Amino acid sequence: MSGPLEGKVALVAGATRGAGRGIAVELGAAGATVYVTGRSTRARRSEYDRPETLEDTADLVTAAGGHGIAVPTDHLDPAQVRTLVDRVADEQGRLDVLVNDIWGGEKLFEWETPVWEHDLDNGLRLLRLAVETHAITSHHALPLLLRGPGGLVVEMTDGTAEYNRDTYRVNFFYDLAKASVLRMAFALGRELGPRGATAVALTPGWLRSEMMLDNYGVREDNWRDALDRAPHFAISETPRYVGRAVAALAADPDVARWNGRSLSSGGLAREYGFTDLDGSRPDAWRYLVEVQDRGKPADVTGYR
Repeated sequence: MSGPLEGKVALVAGATRGAGRGIAVELGAAGATVYVTGRSTRARRSEYDRPETLEDTADLVTAAGGHGIAVPTDHLDPAQVRTLVDRVADEQGRLDVLVNDIWGGEKLFEWETPVWEHDLDNGLRLLRLAVETHAITSHHALPLLLRGPGGLVVEMTDGTAEYNRDTYRVNFFYDLAKASVLRMAFALGRELGPRGATAVALTPGWLRSEMMLDNYGVREDNWRDALDRAPHFAISETPRYVGRAVAALAADPDVARWNGRSLSSGGLAREYGFTDLDGSRPDAWRYLVEVQDRGKPADVTGYR
């Protein structure tokens, strides 16, 4: 069956798990050919030492209706990224969607720890993984994306520009990383817009990633069992929700209206009409401001 992205080519950098996997699968469900990259493969795990693999993501893309292609890549290595883009160019001759989702910082940051007490090596590596990888990937991939009109770049981050402007996010290094990615989308918008392409920053809400579910000792089929421990987790969403946001953007002929802007999965769900897998439309960032951050009891009525 064909979909709205039939014939389109996407590269999801950082697609082994979490939001990247959800995005890759939903692009596949819309009919796209999706190159997925990361460092965890069936032959070798990254320092995360988790069971999710890049090949599994590619298989899920194909099963959803697209064509998934796994290309193990360390996006801190410019030579590997250049080889990746050359392969996409040789095999497809085009790139329509670039999703910069590389992160890898979950085990590197310390909650609410000031910069002078935080492990410096971990903090600097977090910045390299969260910021430098995106810059390297854009440097090598954007000439291919600009070969044709209408290309889309999605910079994945945590938090909207408005929320992060007024809210201290975890610690110095985390805060800086997420603000930097938001600014990357703004800068890319200025550079790409006049050349016929669009760049946006996009954040999921409270994501029920594999690691988050493990943190609460639950699975996707019983995630509500975590609400006794974390009542506000009721606003959480699957990685497929933000994936549907990216697929909707990629299929929108008027996507340029979003150029340079900061977007969220919940906000785009209202705009495009898609839902999460359970049929709901969680609006996490509005909920965080109006309920959680005001110290109100957990109540998602009107927010999903």
